Amino acid sequence: MIQIKDLQQLKPFQSMNEDHLRKLQANCEEIEFQRGDKLFTQNDDALHLWIVRDGNVDLRFELPDRRITSPDMTVNSIEVADKVPEAKVLGWSCFVPPYKMRLSAYCVTDTCNIVRVLKSDLLQLFSQDFQMGYLFMSYMIQVVGFRFHQFQDHVARNMGEDLMFGW
Repeated sequence: MIQIKDLQQLKPFQSMNEDHLRKLQANCEEIEFQRGDKLFTQNDDALHLWIVRDGNVDLRFELPDRRITSPDMTVNSIEVADKVPEAKVLGWSCFVPPYKMRLSAYCVTDTCNIVRVLKSDLLQLFSQDFQMGYLFMSYMIQVVGFRFHQFQDHVARNMGEDLMFGW
């Protein structure tokens, strides 16, 4: 079981008090992945929130013909050393219809340590403690905003390349 001090280090939970963290602790699962392991697959039901604690994770799109994905299909790389903590939170689609994962995630370092929390467990905790839910969802808004800005940058970059090369 994850320790309270470890939960306090995770940005989504830093604003919570010790009582909140104790309630949350029983619902968090620590998982270690090896290089090349797939954490989740594009279009899977989004049932969990994933937080990268250690290691690097690539977010990739899957090809329609079901070929194995490769690093050149990477849309985004999450590195724990990244100075943007919002990048380490994956699976926010579990809170937004149609509740499907939009990309696949792969461990790209020797190991990746992940904290995974079942969405239904989180929602149950939040229905019992509104302050806890508010604190968590306030942070999740920052995560969604970060992803939106990443998307804007990606679109602008692609549009610029298209203009430069006449596509």
